[in-house]
Amino acid sequence: MFNIGDLIVYGGEGVCKVDAIGIPSSSMADLGKIYYTLSPLYRDGQIFTPTDTKVFMRPVMSKEEVEGVIENIPNVDAMPVTERDPKRTERTYREFISSHRCNDMIAVIKAVHIKRGEGGGTPRKTSQTDERYLRMAEDLLYGEFAVALDIPRDDVRKYVETRVENIIATQNA
Repeated sequence: MFNIGDLIVYGGEGVCKVDAIGIPSSSMADLGKIYYTLSPLYRDGQIFTPTDTKVFMRPVMSKEEVEGVIENIPNVDAMPVTERDPKRTERTYREFISSHRCNDMIAVIKAVHIKRGEGGGTPRKTSQTDERYLRMAEDLLYGEFAVALDIPRDDVRKYVETRVENIIATQNA
């Protein structure tokens, strides 16, 4: 169980702060259940969810854990993409995103960057599906990284790119 003030990752919403624990005054609440009242960090509004929900929840990673994830980025393979079957590609994206594992988010990000031809490949136009899942993966991953690293979310991409470039340069030295 989480405590008031905790920062958690909640489903596809990303980082949320636990504002309250108890029975909400909403008429939609099951009076026999205890709820978390969550405030998403990167959008307005509140979420009321039972403490025993099946929705994925976990504490935000520590700075050390995030640094470990970043150190491992060069070793993460891109998500496999099937160009000829958009439904299968979307299903694969959805599976990777819904796993809530950082390496799966990184695999999605890498797959779209490869499709774009970034990093030396032939530039290609990506689909709306590619771009939608790229945004989802980046929002979830970079939102948590920003909190753990205590940097603005808009600075996370550059921070990660610089760290990965330095890691690769060190490995190749």
